[in-house]
Amino acid sequence: MPKVPVLILNGFLGSGKTTLLTSLLVQSHKRQLSIGVVVNDMSELDVDGLLVAQTEFFEKNDRSFQSIYSCVLSSKKGLKKLSDSLNQMMQTRTPELLIIETSGSCHPMPLIEFFRTQPQFKLTGVLTLVDSAMIDQDYDCGKQLVPTMQRNVQNQQRDTTNLLVEQIMFCSHLVLTKVDRIQKNKLPEIAQSIHEINPFVSIVSVPWGNLPIDDVLAMPEYDFHRVAQLIKELKPTFDLERDDDQPYNLVANVIKDDRPFHPQRLWDTCQQHLGQHIYRSKGFFYLPNRDKLSLLWNQAASGINLEVIGSWRAGILEDEDNGLDEMERKGLEKIVAKEPGRFGDRRCHLTVIGDKTQVDWFTESLQRCFLTEVEIEHWKSGGTFPDPWPDTYVTREC
Repeated sequence: MPKVPVLILNGFLGSGKTTLLTSLLVQSHKRQLSIGVVVNDMSELDVDGLLVAQTEFFEKNDRSFQSIYSCVLSSKKGLKKLSDSLNQMMQTRTPELLIIETSGSCHPMPLIEFFRTQPQFKLTGVLTLVDSAMIDQDYDCGKQLVPTMQRNVQNQQRDTTNLLVEQIMFCSHLVLTKVDRIQKNKLPEIAQSIHEINPFVSIVSVPWGNLPIDDVLAMPEYDFHRVAQLIKELKPTFDLERDDDQPYNLVANVIKDDRPFHPQRLWDTCQQHLGQHIYRSKGFFYLPNRDKLSLLWNQAASGINLEVIGSWRAGILEDEDNGLDEMERKGLEKIVAKEPGRFGDRRCHLTVIGDKTQVDWFTESLQRCFLTEVEIEHWKSGGTFPDPWPDTYVTREC
């Protein structure tokens, strides 16, 4: 039986892995290709897994989609969960392509070692996605990557720079994302800096995840021999990290509340406090002036997108022109009545990922942005709040 080709989407937090995965799923669906997908999130909230599972590509309880969360795939716990998930997937059907989206804190080396020993699978591509804007801003177009890592080696420390550099070293293909956010003349500088780390890698710049599926299907088997010496050199150090589900001084905090955010306080907090060490925050939320809309919070580094992902059921019921007949309305009322929150199914569930020294402080700042009880009374009586957030949204297409 032919081995199932495996594509690993690796890359630091917020580099665009879920966007690329969604694009590949759309293309595969049009081609009627059978795809298996594993999505990993280090946080317990599993935002990316929920978003992918709700698309048209997978039915409820479809074993061809597996979500692994509350751990990193490169840890011992993560690899055990991956093995179990793949066994479940293969019991149902054999996909034509397996795509694994790792969490941003995942090191590629354990996955490469894992798939080298799997008789049913053939590792083809290890794609590392690199956020061009982040490399430009934080590492001077990549020129500071190697010097920063060298200082870490001298100081016997490992942090997110080590992770980013090693993700580049192990990849077979490198995808530059968010290229529209930097000047075009900086792209060759970034590519040159990357080739100093991995001279053999092919580099492509991809806007909005638009990598052709044909390029993925044409990828040859991963060259294990090229990284054999690298694995040998890193293995003693990395083995010390394998039990750590939050490596490289990274922490994931979760915020859960049924109250909406005060729009102005949330805006001010993000303007003042988002910095280099809050790498990623994402989740579902709502604002009092727009309380019918379920919004996706999607922050990477200093950039934030608000995406509309649907309408709250409670908001539909409150809309006098909702178009529901009596039976539909009663059915929806029963569903909403089972929700634990005070405001129906409305909720704010966010995960914040960043450096240990900053995450707690930023999380507490966000929690202070929720409406107070006095403000809730104002909202429920029809009052509004200053809202500096843009009226335009990024609309999520499935």
